[in-house]
Amino acid sequence: MFTGIVSDIGRIVRIEPRGDTRVRIATAYDTATVDLGASIACSGVCLTVVDKGRDEAGDWFAVDVSGETVARTAPGQWHEGRALNLERAMKLGDELGGHIVTGHVDGVATVLTVERTGDSHRIGLRVDAALAPFLAVKGSITIDGVSLTVNEVADQDASTHFWVNLIPHTWSVTTLGALAPGQAVNIEIDVLARYLQRMEHYRGR
Repeated sequence: MFTGIVSDIGRIVRIEPRGDTRVRIATAYDTATVDLGASIACSGVCLTVVDKGRDEAGDWFAVDVSGETVARTAPGQWHEGRALNLERAMKLGDELGGHIVTGHVDGVATVLTVERTGDSHRIGLRVDAALAPFLAVKGSITIDGVSLTVNEVADQDASTHFWVNLIPHTWSVTTLGALAPGQAVNIEIDVLARYLQRMEHYRGR
């Protein structure tokens, strides 16, 4: 379980094709404090630490990314050089600064616009209409592992557009500061909305 508050920006330094894809990620975390088997959210994807170490470049950890995960996450995410928002799993007693995040991606959104508004940035995104019922103004959304608030929602014929605001701090300490139109990002809807989705499915049967 996570909060959507990014605590490091890691970078993919090695890709090893196996049965799954072994991904090595450079990090500022002290990996001596990271247990094998621990969960780390990587741009919104909950992954298990399967190896770790320290070399001349610094600390790193490795995760195995399944074909299912590759298929359901943003295209181009699992390549050498890619920057990733990192968050270690929440511990009991930790401050819940964002919202409850599971690290299970519900879909991929496409960035439509990036506009500066004062010192902040307003980001417009498009998602498939299937996610439309779970986007609400003032509701929570996770974009590439970052907890954000939905500011506006506009339903289209085959998709839904929504907007979020990034304050300067979020812009500077996450990978979202490099967003550009056309870029794909991972989306996780609020966990309560996910359960409501399941309830509505059974109600309609």
